[in-house]
Amino acid sequence: MLISHKIKWKQLIIALAIPLAVGVLSSIFTSSNMELYKNLNSPPLSPPGSVFPVVWTVLYILMGIAAYLVYISDSKETKTALTLYYIQLAANFIWTLIFFNLQSYLFSFIWLIGLLFLIILTMIAFYKINKTSALLLLPYALWVAFAGYLNLGIYILNR
Repeated sequence: MLISHKIKWKQLIIALAIPLAVGVLSSIFTSSNMELYKNLNSPPLSPPGSVFPVVWTVLYILMGIAAYLVYISDSKETKTALTLYYIQLAANFIWTLIFFNLQSYLFSFIWLIGLLFLIILTMIAFYKINKTSALLLLPYALWVAFAGYLNLGIYILNR
């Protein structure tokens, strides 16, 4: 069973709202540059632009649930784990600006490597508190690794 306790709805809603808000803000700040993706030379396996909002929404929901599970734990390591979580969430938001607004593809690729490192650190911290929470971040880590492939391919193909 994923959750073996009474759900704390207020905390769950807040935990879901935070990453979803980051996603909404990302889309607001980059909406004028989304056409850019369609016009770039992209590497093989590049999904159409319409896939990204769906995937990110699912990933943000999984991230929110993971953060909720850590937040409601009584671990002494909760504060550290959630601090890492919020740092990687901020790094995620900044990557979007670097890639779409600044169109700095090499720098955004380097930033993405740092983001992936932060996600892995967050997963390790979450794992120490709640194994399920770490597993909920696995699709996010895999998607960011795939995004790294796409980002590097775009850099190489659009120099």
